Amino acid sequence: MKFFIDTANLDQIREMQALGIIDGVTTNPTLLSREGREPKEQLKKICKIVEGPISAEVIGLKTEKMVEEARELSTLAPNIVIKIPMTKEGIKAVKILENEGIKTNVTLVFSQNQVLIAAKAGASYISPFIGRLMDNGQNEIDMIRESMVIIKAYNFKSEIIVASVRNSRHVIESAKSGAHIATIPFAVLEKMFKHPNTDKGLNAFLSDWEKLQTKLRK
Repeated sequence: MKFFIDTANLDQIREMQALGIIDGVTTNPTLLSREGREPKEQLKKICKIVEGPISAEVIGLKTEKMVEEARELSTLAPNIVIKIPMTKEGIKAVKILENEGIKTNVTLVFSQNQVLIAAKAGASYISPFIGRLMDNGQNEIDMIRESMVIIKAYNFKSEIIVASVRNSRHVIESAKSGAHIATIPFAVLEKMFKHPNTDKGLNAFLSDWEKLQTKLRK
C-alpha cells in the first residue's frame, strides 16, 4: 500500500518524506488556505519535496472552468494530479483531461456507484471519503472492500485513494482490503509510529545497559 500525506504544510511533508515512507501528497483548497501562502507557489514547493503524485483541486463547478484550471495547474510540475469533484460536470472534465494526458483524482466520492462511474470515465485516482461515511453511520470499510472488488473485477486503471482517514484502524482496514493508497493526515501518521510497549521495552533495554555500565566501572 502506498502512503500519501494529506496536508499542505511544508514542515509536515518534509518530516515524513525524510522517513522514506511517503509516496505522494493530497491537498485541497482548505488545506492550502491554512498555510496563508499563494496556493500555486505552495504547490510548487510541495512538488520539489515529493517526487510522487501531488493532488491539487480545481475550484470551478462547470466542465469548461474545471478543464481550464486543470490545464493551468498541470503546468506547475510534471507530478501534479488534478482533483475533480464527483459530479456530472466533473466526470466530463475527467474524460477530457485524461484524454489529454492530465491525470485526475475524482474526489468527494461516497458510494460504490460513484466509484464505478469515475473508473469508467478513466480517472487515474478515485478518493472515497470514509471518515465522513463513518460520521453518517455507514460502514466505511465495506465501501472500500466493495470498491476494490469492482476495480479488480474489470481491471480498471483507476487506483483507490482512501481519504478522510480518521485513525490508524482506517489505514489497517484499508490495507487489508487491498486499497492502493491511503492519504493520511500528519497526526494519524504520528500515532501509527507509537505503542506503549515500544516505549516500555526501549526504557527497559536502556536501564539494563546503564546497570551493566555501572557494574563494569566498579
